[in-house]
Amino acid sequence: MFRIRLLIALVAVAIAPATPALQTPSSGLVADRVAVIDRGLQRYVDDNRVAGIVALVLQDGKPIYEKAFGWSDKEAGRRMTPDSIFRIASQTKALTSVAILQLIEEGRLSLGRRAGDFIPTFAETTVATGRNGDQVLTEPARRPITIRDLLTHTAGISYGTDAVVADAYRAKGLGPAAGFGWYTADKAEPVCATMERLGTLPFVAQPGEKWVYGYNTDILGCIVEKVSGMPLDEYLRTRITAPLGMNDTQFFLPAKDRARLAVVYATEKGAYVRAPEGARGQGHYADGPRTNFAGGAGLLSTARDYARFLEAIRLGGSLDGVRLLSPRSVRLMATNLVGTLHSTNGLGFGLGFETTDAFGANGMQSRGAFGWGGTYGSVYRVDPDERLVMVLMLQLIPNGSDIREVFPNLVYQALR
Repeated sequence: MFRIRLLIALVAVAIAPATPALQTPSSGLVADRVAVIDRGLQRYVDDNRVAGIVALVLQDGKPIYEKAFGWSDKEAGRRMTPDSIFRIASQTKALTSVAILQLIEEGRLSLGRRAGDFIPTFAETTVATGRNGDQVLTEPARRPITIRDLLTHTAGISYGTDAVVADAYRAKGLGPAAGFGWYTADKAEPVCATMERLGTLPFVAQPGEKWVYGYNTDILGCIVEKVSGMPLDEYLRTRITAPLGMNDTQFFLPAKDRARLAVVYATEKGAYVRAPEGARGQGHYADGPRTNFAGGAGLLSTARDYARFLEAIRLGGSLDGVRLLSPRSVRLMATNLVGTLHSTNGLGFGLGFETTDAFGANGMQSRGAFGWGGTYGSVYRVDPDERLVMVLMLQLIPNGSDIREVFPNLVYQALR
C-alpha cells in the first residue's frame, strides 16, 4: 500500500505545472552603472545647484556606495568628505520616535496616553477656525491629543507659519519667529518650556482628522524628558547613539569638530549661495545657548552614523548586540497607520516614518520601503526587500533642487 501511495505522489510531482522561480533580491551594484550614480550626483555640483554631497548606500549592512562630491565650504576651499557633519533637521524625528517607543515597551507610556498628562497646557487645546481682523477665531479640541497623534502627525499641530495663526505664534517666539518655523536651537530655555508655551496657542486641525506636519515630535521630545527624568540629549546619547557607536550625532557641535561641519547654502535663482548666519542659515549649532534640545529638528550627524542607526531599524531594532527596539515596535514604525490622511497615492505614515504602500508610489522604491528627510535637503530610505539603507546628506535651505527624488532612483538603476 505504501509503495502505491509513493508511486502516485511521484507521478503527481512529475505532471504538476512548473512553479515560476522566485525573484532573487539584488546583490551589490553593477560596476558600469555605478558611473551613472557618480555622473548624476556630480552634475548637481557642476551645475551649481548643490555645493556638496555625501552619499552612502548599505546592503546587508555593508557599504556598496560611499562618495563625497563638491564642497563642505566652497569659500574656504574645503572639500566635502565622507565624515563631514551635517544639520539633519527632521531626521532627528526618527530617533525621538524610537525613544518614545522604548518607553512604551518598558510600560512607562502607551500610545493612548494624553500629551496633557505630561505638559499641562496640552490638557485642553484649541483649534483655529478663521480670523476676524486681528483676532484668531477658535473652537475647543474635540478630544485630547495622544502620543499616537503626535507620532503619526495627526494631532493638527503645524509649525505655526499658516496665515491664520502666524501672528499669534510669532508673538510667542514660534512659527515665523523661529527661523522657518521649526528652529529652536537659539533659545536659551529647555525644550519643555518652549512646548508648554506652544500648548497655549491654537492649532490648525482637530486631533485625528488631518495629517499636519509640525511641532509634534518636539512635543514628544519634551515627553521623553518628563517620563525618563533626563534631558533629551542625555537620553538619546545613553539609549541610542552611544550604544550604537554614533559618536558624531549630537545636538550641538564639539569645538574640536568645527572644521567638519558643512556650511549651509541656499537656492537663489536656480543656483546656490552661502546662507546667512542665524536661524535661517548657519544656525547656532557651534555657538549658541546649547540648551534647547529639539526632538523634531535639532541633531547633527554624519552619513555613516545615520546609516548605522537605520541599519539597526532595518534589522528589526538590533545591531551588533545592541537592541534599541523589538521587531514588533519597528514594524509599527514602518506600517501605515493613517490611511489616506498623508497621501491618496500609495504613501502612508507610521510611528515615525513615511511608508511606501504601493510600488510606484515613490519612484522605484519597493513596497514596504520607508524613510524621510531633513529640511536642509538630506534624505534617507530603507528598503527591506532589497536589504538597502540609503543616505544622502547636503546642506541647502531652501532647497530648490530635486536631488532628494533623484538619488534613490540613481541607486535602484545600479542594482544587480
